[in-house]
Amino acid sequence: MGAALEIRNLHASVEGQPILKGVNLTVKQGEVHALMGPNGSGKSTLANVLMGNPVYEITAGQVIFDGVDILDLETDERSRMGLFLAFQYPVAIPGVTLANFLRNALNARRKEADPKDKGIPIPAFRKLMIEKMDMLLMDHDFAGRYLNEGFSGGEKKRAEILQMAMLQPRIAIMDETDSGLDIDALRIVSEGVNKLSGPELGVLVITHYQRILNYIKPQFVHIMLEGQIVESGGPELALTLEEQGYDWLREQQNDASA
Repeated sequence: MGAALEIRNLHASVEGQPILKGVNLTVKQGEVHALMGPNGSGKSTLANVLMGNPVYEITAGQVIFDGVDILDLETDERSRMGLFLAFQYPVAIPGVTLANFLRNALNARRKEADPKDKGIPIPAFRKLMIEKMDMLLMDHDFAGRYLNEGFSGGEKKRAEILQMAMLQPRIAIMDETDSGLDIDALRIVSEGVNKLSGPELGVLVITHYQRILNYIKPQFVHIMLEGQIVESGGPELALTLEEQGYDWLREQQNDASA
């Protein structure tokens, strides 16, 4: 049985302002989930809280990953356990090549598994990286460029997917990976995610729009409004949203609270 990420009654605030107001969600290895919702509903806050961004204050709830409550763990500890976050706006790191970054990240993961590990030999690393770059249709020159510096939106997102391919997380959270992408870049990034999906990887795709779900096919779709997941269903739920927007859900919520 694979690992599961279980979010239980999670509440979080930023600067005293409540954002998450009781989120419940379980994502298992091998599953693809989509989390949708309008801007300001708390989707990106959830992604940041799951990876341990210290800006957010947890006021209640638990996040259990592989049987461990990870809320007290540092971001790097969560990563080494097999949690991965693809950023909505990846940061540039001048002076650090993509290859160097990947090798150090991979070695940190290996050392966690075996403290005596001396790191991946350079020839083996290069072979693995080129194999993954070819899978993602990436130019090999990419490896020598500084991480995200001068990258287009599509290149930044592809670099994120390459990190995912190299690190082989158990659960990957993709925070609005589709933002700022043209249709070609969206297709290439989505195909990369689809190639990585399988029994060893659970994916939580956070998105505002249905269009990425034309390429990445979730088994489960969840809708977030005002810091809570208010509706869950299958892929058809995303199509309903595309046709009707979020107003019917807001009305449903208002009726329930009346």
